[in-house]
Amino acid sequence: MVRSQGMSGLTIAGLARAAGVGVETVRYYQRRGLLLTPDRTGATGGIRRYDAQDVRRLRFIRSAQAAGFTLEQIGELLALDATEDRARVRALAGERLAALDAQIAALETARASLRRLAGECADGAAGPCPILTSFEHR
Repeated sequence: MVRSQGMSGLTIAGLARAAGVGVETVRYYQRRGLLLTPDRTGATGGIRRYDAQDVRRLRFIRSAQAAGFTLEQIGELLALDATEDRARVRALAGERLAALDAQIAALETARASLRRLAGECADGAAGPCPILTSFEHR
């Protein structure tokens, strides 16, 4: 996506710094169509310039990623922002919550198993530690 040049001032390095990411991350999101690429104009000496809207969008992408949304889902969320389709946004959030619930359940199961094995390891019985032997049988 390319957007026309508006009032702006940040270089790509400045944009990346303002959002707490690397320049290659910005370029990657541009290639994926999540972040617009400003035109190179003579007024800016052929340098692309970014503005506060770009910083907000980049921070949105990073926050949505931190919440576990895929880049495809983030693209859809960005598109939905323009349509105000709250039902679809809720559906995407529900899908993400279900995935998080599944991950939490798996982590709780793993924690319970490790606690049990740690207790068995601590009981002082002869032979190899149950924690180590459990990893051999997976």
